[in-house]
Amino acid sequence: MITNRPKGTQDWFGENMWKRTKIEAIARELCSAYNIGEIITPAFEHTVLFNRSVGDTTDVVQKEMYTFKDKGDREISLKPEGTAGTIRAYLENNLYALPQPIKMFYFTQAFRYERPQSGRLRQHHQFGVEFVGSPSPMVEVELITLVSEFIKRIGLKDVKLHINSIGYGECRKKYNDALLGYLKGYEAELCEDCKVRMQKNPLRVIDCKVPSCKAIVEKAPRTLDFLDEECKNHFDTLQKMLTELNIPFEIDTGIVRGLDYYTKTVFEFVDKDGFTLCGGGRYDGLINEIDGKQNIPAVGFGMGIERILYFLEKEGVSLGEMPHPRLYVGIMGDEVKAKAFEIVTKLRNKGVIVETDYLDRSVKAQMKYANKLGVDYTVIIGQNEAESGLVKLKNMETGDETEVKFEELEVKLAGG
Repeated sequence: MITNRPKGTQDWFGENMWKRTKIEAIARELCSAYNIGEIITPAFEHTVLFNRSVGDTTDVVQKEMYTFKDKGDREISLKPEGTAGTIRAYLENNLYALPQPIKMFYFTQAFRYERPQSGRLRQHHQFGVEFVGSPSPMVEVELITLVSEFIKRIGLKDVKLHINSIGYGECRKKYNDALLGYLKGYEAELCEDCKVRMQKNPLRVIDCKVPSCKAIVEKAPRTLDFLDEECKNHFDTLQKMLTELNIPFEIDTGIVRGLDYYTKTVFEFVDKDGFTLCGGGRYDGLINEIDGKQNIPAVGFGMGIERILYFLEKEGVSLGEMPHPRLYVGIMGDEVKAKAFEIVTKLRNKGVIVETDYLDRSVKAQMKYANKLGVDYTVIIGQNEAESGLVKLKNMETGDETEVKFEELEVKLAGG
C-alpha cells in the first residue's frame, strides 16, 4: 500500500493552507485595484509550446520538464511556468482583438523536476501577472509597484529590487557575439552544459549555477555596454520613473533570468542572501515566437507561493492568527439536536464560526473538545434550554456565565 506523497510535493492543510489562502486574498485584492483580471489555463500543454517559448537551451526544458506521450501519441508537458500557457490562451482566444492592453493574473500549479529544497518543490504554485500590449517602460513600473506593495502588505522587510536590461534584436546579437568570443577563451573550463549553451545561446551561460562557470562569467562582457539607443532609453526611463516614485533599486548586471523569452528589462526581488522571491521582465518577442505572425509587446512576473512562505518564516513574519471557532454549542440529548443545529446554522449564516457535537459525546467530553478547539465561548442546549429559549453563555477564559436568549447570542458574541 502506497502511503507517501511523491518526493518534492506537499499536502496543503491547516495553518499552512490558511496562510496560502490569505496570501492569495491579498494578491487578488491588489490585482482588482490594478484592474487585472484572472485567467486559468490547463495544467498541461503541448510540449512544443514550452520548447519554443521557454527555450530549448534552458535547464527547464533540457532537464526539468515532466513530459509524456498521451494516448493519442501527442507529446504533452506539465507546465513548468505560467507565462507560456497564458500567452497561448491570449492568442487562441483572440484577446488581441479586444481593447489593449490586456492584464491577466493567475494562481497556477507548476511542475519542475529538480532537487527539492526550501521554498522550491517539484510541484509548486505560482502567483503571476502578464501585461500584454504596451511597449512602454511604465508597464514594468506598474508591475514592480504592484509587487512592492504586495511585499509591504504581507510584511516582508528584507527584499530588494534588482534590475537589468538584456537588450533586444541587433544589440542582443552584438552582445551574444562578444560574449561568445569571451567564452571561447575559457571553453575547456566550462561545464559540459555550458559548452553546448555557449554555441546555441551564450546568454544562458551567465545564468549557470556551477561555481567554475560563475567564476568565469564574473569578468564577461555585460549587456548594458551593448544596448542600442532604443533599449538604453527604455532602461533609462525605467530607472528615472522608479527614482521619482521612491522605489529603491539596484542595477544587477548578473540578472538574465532563466528563460529564453525575456527581452530588455529583467528584474528580481531578492533578499540579502541572494534568494529570489519574485522574478520577471519584458518579453516582446514571445508572441511572435509562438504564432509566427504578430509582434505584440508584453511584460510579466511570477513568484512561488512556497517561496513566499519560506521568506515569511525566514524573517519571522506573522500573517496573524488562524481563525478559530468563536462558539461551541454543546448538545444534551437526542431530542434537542435539531434545535441546537438550527442555532448553529443561524449563527454561521451571520458569519460566526461555530462548532458543535457530531459524535454523541457526553457533555464533559464535549467541553474537553471545545477546550482543544480553543473556542471563546460555550453554551449547552438541553431540554430546559430548548423550551425556555435561554442558554448560559460561558466565557472560556474567565469562566463567567451569562444568561442569554437564543436570538441575542450573535450580539453578545460580537461584544464579547
